[in-house]
Amino acid sequence: MNLDPRRLLVLLAVARTGGVLAAADELRITPSAVSQQIAKLERETGHTLVVRTPKGSVLTPAGLAIAEAGEEIERALSVARARMADGANIAGVVRLGGFTSFIRTVVIPRLPEWRNQYPQLELRIVEDDFPALMRLLRQRQLDAVVVEHDSTTPEQLSLAAGMIEEPLLDEPWKLAVPSGALLTTGNIDLGRLPLPWLGVDASAANSAVLGRLRRSTGADMETVHQYQETLTALALVAAGEGVAVLPTLALAGVVQDGVDVLDVPGLGTRRIVLRRFVGRRTTSTPVDTVARLLRESAAAYDTRSAS
Repeated sequence: MNLDPRRLLVLLAVARTGGVLAAADELRITPSAVSQQIAKLERETGHTLVVRTPKGSVLTPAGLAIAEAGEEIERALSVARARMADGANIAGVVRLGGFTSFIRTVVIPRLPEWRNQYPQLELRIVEDDFPALMRLLRQRQLDAVVVEHDSTTPEQLSLAAGMIEEPLLDEPWKLAVPSGALLTTGNIDLGRLPLPWLGVDASAANSAVLGRLRRSTGADMETVHQYQETLTALALVAAGEGVAVLPTLALAGVVQDGVDVLDVPGLGTRRIVLRRFVGRRTTSTPVDTVARLLRESAAAYDTRSAS
């Protein structure tokens, strides 16, 4: 299979923006050119890559596989650009917003290294929830934000003009149950657990998981309490108050007696992405450098060691 790598980047733009028109706007080419490139790519692969729906364009499984290859090319180009710019001093202030588990485990441990590497680059961190982060980004009070969603049921919100979304990390959801609450940890029926589910704020990705499980199992899945912090959820689980779906990163370095943390088929994964605005520029900016550092740090993080 002989593929033109430039067409992979066109497909990646369609995947990120959700449509040919939006991809054309991002790439600064005509919609016809986008459609032609996708058609040529489909002929080269021998597969249908994009299905057009009333709500936009959706990638087929083959299209997703090809788009992932496009992401690898994009990362390689980003690294190459960064290396070429190493001779220039990256200077400025970058305001990065994010949620607790990613900031704590992926960003903060790398701050000393990044300071040494880019002494004139100042990274300022703002920790908050999804609605607040997106509001601050739209108001340009933040330069970039790290956000989460349930990758099995991703949000279909359209990005604002000029905003892009870059994937950082996919990690498995975990099931936290009171120690000994389950007679067996094999073949767990998520719709028939012996304890209620702990509630979580509707803006959190955990909430989307519960909604997906309700639809797939047909169970009522009553929720009790409502937590924001993982430590609160674990304390409630240890007290026998319920069970909770928690992201792997949030459990890194956390020890809670009285809790079993389980890998359960069907829970899916949490997708972590970086959202930011891009303008018409030809040189690397401080935000570009921070985005690259985040991608590299996320790629180096082993979620298997976080549980």
